[in-house]
Amino acid sequence: MSSESNGKPSSTILKADYRSPSSSKTFLHTLPTSSTPSTAAKTQYLSALRKSITQLQEEVNTFLTSKMEEDKVLASKAGLKVDDKQEEEKYGEEDVEDDG
Repeated sequence: MSSESNGKPSSTILKADYRSPSSSKTFLHTLPTSSTPSTAAKTQYLSALRKSITQLQEEVNTFLTSKMEEDKVLASKAGLKVDDKQEEEKYGEEDVEDDG
């Protein structure tokens, strides 16, 4: 969340954390804040927020896809068959909302 120190506005941080028994990753995006509560400033902030959320979602999806591929390679080396349905349950299946 944003806060003010010394009368100067600070930035708002959009953050997502990934934690597993074997690794962790934090995804961060900084959003500008405005000291003026005008409609134009709010609109600009909401636009930046939407863009950051989309970027964050893409980063998380790319990361999780990479983790799934790593698991498949390790399973293959161990002679195990990878079940895609089980992988989706483990990492979650992407449910993308239509932006239009």
